[in-house]
Amino acid sequence: MMEGGCECGAVRYRLTDMPVTVNCCHCRDCQRITGSAFALNAMIESDRIAVTQGAPEMRSLEREGQGDTHAWRCAICETLLWADHPMMGDAARFVRIGTLDRAEALAPDAHYFVRSRHPWVTPPAGVPAFDTLPSDDTAIDLPPDRAARMAMLLRAGEQPGA
Repeated sequence: MMEGGCECGAVRYRLTDMPVTVNCCHCRDCQRITGSAFALNAMIESDRIAVTQGAPEMRSLEREGQGDTHAWRCAICETLLWADHPMMGDAARFVRIGTLDRAEALAPDAHYFVRSRHPWVTPPAGVPAFDTLPSDDTAIDLPPDRAARMAMLLRAGEQPGA
């Protein structure tokens, strides 16, 4: 199990399973949110994040035409710990890998929104890279157990009220 927390240490959490997938997102939203060239996200089912200390604060952000996005931050230092995505609804969270104690253990399975990547960032050879998001859940070659979890999350996101 992987553990992580915010910058000031007020919030700690544990991933109770390995992530479904890890991505490096180069979209403009992720660039703005992180203040960097990209965001590194570990997608995992919402119920597989256990808060072990403190209480992250949820904030809503209206995204024009895409539905609301929710982000969980430390109320003290405001470190962004994880967020949801309109495509997945409440089923999944995208954990910011930099908040994990051993972030280096998770390499991206894919790079998204490379059309807006900074020209000096080059995805590694052999790692799938997409101009936007992949068109279907089979675009990334995941092991069968992780592919099944991905399919379940995508189906959950299609449910009304998700």
